[in-house]
Amino acid sequence: MTMGWVAPSKDAAPLSVRTDAVRGGAKIFDQRCANCHGDGGRGTSKAPDLTQSEVQAQTDGALFWKISTGNTHAGMPSFSYLPGPQRWQLVLLLRSLPLSQR
Repeated sequence: MTMGWVAPSKDAAPLSVRTDAVRGGAKIFDQRCANCHGDGGRGTSKAPDLTQSEVQAQTDGALFWKISTGNTHAGMPSFSYLPGPQRWQLVLLLRSLPLSQR
């Protein structure tokens, strides 16, 4: 995880959880993210474990910003082409992942 990759404070908006949105986020994650981040977001050699406390400690807005803008230096593509509600569904999914016990 690149600790210097910080979202602007203006993008730190809270988010309310809806069960149907989490399910939608899981579907998008399986299609777009699991190839690199692994099943359940546990990470692979290509991308970090999204259940780690350093990921989960980030604001909803920061996660949305990172999904939207990507980080090409670290190999994370931008998903700005996805509609905003789908990117928020991904944030909700990340929030539903169990915290890593590492």
